[in-house]
Amino acid sequence: MLLLKKHLGTQRSSKERGDESAPQTKGRTITWAWLYDYVVGFLSLGREQAMRRMTVDLAQLQPGESVLDVGCGTGALTRLARERVGESGKVYGIDAAPQMIAVARRKAARHNLEIDFQVGVIEQLAFPDDSFDVVLSSLMMHHLPEELKRQGLAEIARVLKPGGRLLVLDFMHQQTQSNQSKRHMQQRGSHAFLALLLHAGLERGIEDLSPVMKEVGFSQIEIGETGFRTLGFALGRISTG
Repeated sequence: MLLLKKHLGTQRSSKERGDESAPQTKGRTITWAWLYDYVVGFLSLGREQAMRRMTVDLAQLQPGESVLDVGCGTGALTRLARERVGESGKVYGIDAAPQMIAVARRKAARHNLEIDFQVGVIEQLAFPDDSFDVVLSSLMMHHLPEELKRQGLAEIARVLKPGGRLLVLDFMHQQTQSNQSKRHMQQRGSHAFLALLLHAGLERGIEDLSPVMKEVGFSQIEIGETGFRTLGFALGRISTG
């Protein structure tokens, strides 16, 4: 456990070494790209692909849509989004860690998938207004301080087209989970505990995004459970009016 924490503790706000310069951000940046997929697989009990499929299902991705994955990591969700929107769609992924983007690019090339991966931060998205039909954010929001969440959600609202939608997957408050989810968490206690141990800033849950999303322009906001232990989702749309 100490060795794992030593390796996984390298979540920093300052610049890191990499092929590209890491942008400055107040959010925590995960740089251990070499280990990331193994950790996610362990914490999801080997159900990472099912979790990713559920995410794109919740986002209701359609052929031909343009999609941005914010905090894309090594690109597992981004690649699935690319497959869902088809050749007529466009998919982009951003992450603050150059190490993650390097791995994501290699994996996309290995699968012959055309995805534009860029080093970038949620609080300053390098895209014009009204660029995307869908923005995805998976297990990233809890790494951001509250003011940065508001800035990031405002940026997402800016780059979404009228009627565009945002799907966020992240941790829920334990007290708001259903009895069934709590029992599942107890049955998988060691994994759930480790998930919470390795992630800071869990005083708040995905439920707290709703008022902030409304403030920056989202409507038809839905918050719900996913069946994946401590994870919930938030779905919102940009008004067409």
